[in-house]
Amino acid sequence: MAALGLRGRGPLLVPRGAWRCLSSGADGEERVSRVLREKFPRASAIRVVDISGGCGAMYEIHIESEEFREKRTVQQHQMVNQALSEEIKSMHGLRIFTSVPKP
Repeated sequence: MAALGLRGRGPLLVPRGAWRCLSSGADGEERVSRVLREKFPRASAIRVVDISGGCGAMYEIHIESEEFREKRTVQQHQMVNQALSEEIKSMHGLRIFTSVPKP
């Protein structure tokens, strides 16, 4: 039986991709953090924040890692995008901030 919409007037139509907003942002933050820790084992700091209001569609990522040393910013961001290639498929947006630990 189809779910009824408002006032029982027919099926409730949900826009494509809207279901992903029903997941917990904290779960998404943990999942993205876990992937980044696996892909950047030398990272001294990783912070992932759901900036989509808790629906998990947009994240802000801060990574400090030796692996970024002597790489241009665009190369560092490409590394992060590659590491999150599967997760990015279900995201609306991503803000990336990368840095190298100070000596």
